[in-house]
Amino acid sequence: MAKKKEPEKKPNIFKRIGKSISKFFRDIKSEINKIVWPTPKNTFKNTGIVLVAMIIVGVVITALDAGLHFLLGFLMHVA
Repeated sequence: MAKKKEPEKKPNIFKRIGKSISKFFRDIKSEINKIVWPTPKNTFKNTGIVLVAMIIVGVVITALDAGLHFLLGFLMHVA
């Protein structure tokens, strides 16, 4: 007769958690090694682009605010 296979025992909870945690940190380390940091030249260029965009948006919002303020004053004066 064939022998019955005994069911495989799971490792205890502490071993499973330990393996999960160690795998998590190994994965983090491998992902950190894939990071490509920008050069100082790229960082300076991107900072300039952001500052210019902020100035343009600020000018547009200021112009819109002034135009609406003028329009509201005109309507209130006429009424």
